[in-house]
Amino acid sequence: MHGKEPMKLTILGSGDAFGSGGRFNTCLHLEAGGETVMIDCGGSSPLALNRSGLDRNAIGTWLFTHFHGDHFAGLPFLLLDAFFVTRRTAPLLIAGPKGIAERTHAIVEALYPGFADFPRAFALDFLEIRPDAPAMLGGLSVTALPARHDERAGPCQSYRFTAGGRTLAFTGDTTWTDAMVDLAAGSDVLLSECNSHRTKLATHLDWETLESRLGTLATQRLILTHMSGEMLAFTDPIPAERAFDGMVVSL
Repeated sequence: MHGKEPMKLTILGSGDAFGSGGRFNTCLHLEAGGETVMIDCGGSSPLALNRSGLDRNAIGTWLFTHFHGDHFAGLPFLLLDAFFVTRRTAPLLIAGPKGIAERTHAIVEALYPGFADFPRAFALDFLEIRPDAPAMLGGLSVTALPARHDERAGPCQSYRFTAGGRTLAFTGDTTWTDAMVDLAAGSDVLLSECNSHRTKLATHLDWETLESRLGTLATQRLILTHMSGEMLAFTDPIPAERAFDGMVVSL
C-alpha cells in the first residue's frame, strides 16, 4: 500500500553547473509512496540516467526546482528518448514552478523546432506546484517553499517530500533564507546545496554560512550537494555528509 514503502533516493548527479570534479548536473531519482519521481535534469543528466540502468519509463513525474540549464536542459533530450528509444506509452507528468508548461515548450522548441507538438503515444500533462499549491503524487506529498537564487530562471523553489511518515527535504539552488528552517523541520534527510566553502555568493550557499545555521535546521541527516571545485577541495571533517554521483539514500 502507498505509505508503507520506504523512500529510496538515488543521487544521479551531485555536481554544479560546471561539472566540477567530473560530476553530473543535478538529477535525483526518488521512489516513495508508490511513485517514482525525477527531480531536476540538467544538461548532462540524460547520460547519468542512462548509466544508472534505472527504468526511465517507470518515472511517472519529472519535477523541476527552477529553469537554469544545469537543472532543466536535459528535458528535451529525455523527451526524445521517450519517443524514439524507450517508446514510452505510460502517462507522464511534468511538474514544477509557475510557468512549467510554457518553459517546457520554449526549451523543446529552441533545441528541436516542431517537436513540442509532435504526436505522441503517451499522455503528457503539466502541474504547477507552488508554495500555495502543494500536490499529492499518488501516496507522495510534495510541498514547495520559496528559494532565493535567480528569479530570471524561476520562481526558484525548494521541496519537502513526505510519504509513510518519512520526509526528504531538498533545497534546490538557493542562498540562505529563513524558509530553510521550515524546509528542514522534522525531516529525515535534508539534501542541501553547498556550492562553496567560504566564498559568499548572492545565489548559492557556502559551508561557512550553512554551518553557522545548523542549530536552526531540525533534520536527522544533512547531505551536501551541488559542490563547486572550491567545496570539493575542502576535505576537513564536518557534521554533514557529502553527496556523490550514484549515492543511494534510504529513508
